[in-house]
Amino acid sequence: MMVKKKSSSGRQRIPIEKIPIKSHLQVTFSKRRSGLFKKASELCTLCGVKIAIIVFSPADKAFSFGHPEVESIIDSYLSQNNNTHQQVVDHRDGDGDGEANVCNLNIQLTQILSQLEIEKKRGEELERVRKVRQRQSWWEIPIDELGFNELHHLMFSLEDLKNNVSKYAKVMLVEHNTTLTPHVTRPGPNGFGLSDDGFHNKRAHNICAHAHSSTVSNASYMSFWY
Repeated sequence: MMVKKKSSSGRQRIPIEKIPIKSHLQVTFSKRRSGLFKKASELCTLCGVKIAIIVFSPADKAFSFGHPEVESIIDSYLSQNNNTHQQVVDHRDGDGDGEANVCNLNIQLTQILSQLEIEKKRGEELERVRKVRQRQSWWEIPIDELGFNELHHLMFSLEDLKNNVSKYAKVMLVEHNTTLTPHVTRPGPNGFGLSDDGFHNKRAHNICAHAHSSTVSNASYMSFWY
């Protein structure tokens, strides 16, 4: 009995149009960028050309590839050096020894790939720092750039922040009311009010002293006349 093979649609061609999902943009960019730089290095090796590529990611991060160096090629382009073609020919032909020239190109290619790896690690580190900063100021992140899980986490974070602020506000309100509570005067000797703050005690003492002084003065005055 023959087993019927399962039909497959085969390798499908990806339509050349902008990817609508933002999270897929970065993944596709990383893959295509590596392929682009690899093709550029192969072109340098095969044809002995000078090349410079500057690419900005969807997150506006710059990535560059150049042979021999991006800066020198840009300077040459800006100065519109007419000897560029002759320099390429000299670099490709060398002193007539093709094998030695290919060997030198391979060495340069290795150096370029090493530089590319360093730039890749630097980009990953910058991305990590960016994510750390986003976590530190998560309330400033545009909502339309967040996914469902991130929005869910943001909602709970805001609720926790609201609860903490509410608790702290209640504590501050209680402390404020306690500070503004008036002192209660309690009755003391001689019918004068006493208070814990010392103000009423001092005032009562002054009144008692004044009353005693007046009584003594009146008694002396009466005894003088009688």
